[in-house]
Amino acid sequence: MNYKQILKVQAIGLSLNLVVASAKIVYGYMTGSISMKADGFHSLMDGGSTMVGMLGVWVASRPPDESHPYGHRKHEQFASLFIALLLLITGFEVARSAVQNLLEPAAPRVTTLSFVIMLATMAVNLFITTLESRKGREYNSQILIADSLHTRSDIFVSIGVICSLIAVKAGYPIIDVVVGVVIALVIAKAGLDVVKETSYSLLDASVLDTDMLCEIALEIEGVEDCHHIRTRGTVDNVYVDLHVHVREDMHMDEAHCLAHAVENHIKERVEGVKDVVVHLEPAGVK
Repeated sequence: MNYKQILKVQAIGLSLNLVVASAKIVYGYMTGSISMKADGFHSLMDGGSTMVGMLGVWVASRPPDESHPYGHRKHEQFASLFIALLLLITGFEVARSAVQNLLEPAAPRVTTLSFVIMLATMAVNLFITTLESRKGREYNSQILIADSLHTRSDIFVSIGVICSLIAVKAGYPIIDVVVGVVIALVIAKAGLDVVKETSYSLLDASVLDTDMLCEIALEIEGVEDCHHIRTRGTVDNVYVDLHVHVREDMHMDEAHCLAHAVENHIKERVEGVKDVVVHLEPAGVK
């Protein structure tokens, strides 16, 4: 994995998110707009999660060692979970602020600059989420994909804020509170999406289709059948275990070469496979 490039993308996203968050939070407090402040804190969480993600990528980039023979890749997933936690906390705080304003109503001020700031920050967020999503797929980075989902939710939140500002301008300040609650739910959903995405690799869910792997193994001459195929890891770092049946009278040297042939063939045919463990069994054994 190209960790340097991933960190570069994250640094760009972090810088832009901090600018976006500052603009919305400062002007939100100046005008008293709950939805705008909430959106600003959402953007601030984008920046905070990016910082956590950068730390996770840095740790995950360390090579395998004696105590971590499989490497440190799962630190990236733990960092993603921390991002989810930040999202859930932010969602709760935004909802609490909206309810508090409902109990103590205060109509926000809406100006032309309010709309300019929101449209400008939406454009920045669109750039960030497009960049992170594209590079996340290119580098097979879960942390970039998770961060892009986070930032993408900010775009929809910003659209809601603009609608809220229009409603307040039209004389319906209660809409600002409603949008604040909706933003809280959007933020919480983004956090749950990240949890769902990272849980697959942390819980060693199956990554590849086992029938496809069996078909690839059967392409090697001498392989009569295969079963008990297991996969785990992430799409760019897959570990495969499978049992291969060979004829009963096969010499050990020949069987050893066949096992390596199966391993190399799977690695060549399936992108992202890091390691293949082949268990040889005499034909007929289950």
